[in-house]
Amino acid sequence: MEIKVGVSACVIGQQVRFDGGHKLSRFISDELGRHFRFVPICPEMAIGMGSPRPTIRLVGDPEHPRVQGTKGPELDVTEQLKAFADTALPGMSELSGYLLCAKSPTCGMERVRVYRPDGEGLGKVGVGVFAKALMARFPNLPVEEDGRLNDPLLRENFVLRVMAYHQWQQLRLDGLTLAGLMAFHRRHKFLLLAHNQPVYRELGPMLAAADTATLKEVAEAYISRFMQALQSPASRKDHTNVLMHLQGFFKKMLSGTEKQELSELIQQYRQGLVPLVAPLTLINHHLRLHPVGYLAEQSYLNPYPADLKLRYGL
Repeated sequence: MEIKVGVSACVIGQQVRFDGGHKLSRFISDELGRHFRFVPICPEMAIGMGSPRPTIRLVGDPEHPRVQGTKGPELDVTEQLKAFADTALPGMSELSGYLLCAKSPTCGMERVRVYRPDGEGLGKVGVGVFAKALMARFPNLPVEEDGRLNDPLLRENFVLRVMAYHQWQQLRLDGLTLAGLMAFHRRHKFLLLAHNQPVYRELGPMLAAADTATLKEVAEAYISRFMQALQSPASRKDHTNVLMHLQGFFKKMLSGTEKQELSELIQQYRQGLVPLVAPLTLINHHLRLHPVGYLAEQSYLNPYPADLKLRYGL
């Protein structure tokens, strides 16, 4: 099934910005575009502002700002934008992620400038009105900004979360069962260990206590904690810990030389001398020669398409 990801239309090259231009991200349009089907949206265009158009900004209370023209409150599109969000968001439940345009008064995920009614700046303390409504309605949805994808850690983390969330959506579409929920948790064990060990230890007992009567309630609590656990990129220390766990599965299968080679490569990763892909490539090599069913199903080993080369920068 295709992976649908919402996107601010300007970052995939559509000329919908206030100046008639775009904010094309080649990584998003060319690299991610090979694997995701983008659903482009521009809230300003959706409410009929056109392009080019008068510039707008957030004004007033940062928690509940108005969206007004930079030349004064005569232009106020707050209610139109809220009405658009109320109408559009219910149809976005199939999305597996969303990429927003940074700094936008409608689509900015964080650090959007807010102004007093007299024009004095309050600082980068706001959230775009559409982005805020999106994240409130779909709190588990992976959301990121275009500019933040320049950070290799955040780039990798966003794609990882999209792929994991898409697998969850597939589980729900196929018909949620307790066995299916257990299998999902099992497949993502090492991914959770790398990102948040306390949450991993919390989720196991949560599932163990579940039964068919509480399945729906437990599933909702589970995916909420699961996605929270993946929100922060895994540290080099945590990756190293997981790599050493994986290494332990091969202790009776590898020769002394092979064990030493793998141990040295893991330590070189820990020291920052090689990227994460190096020890993982060797582990996957050993897994092909010495199949271990439990490991073969682990999403940690192949969490997203290899051609994105996301672990080369970690």
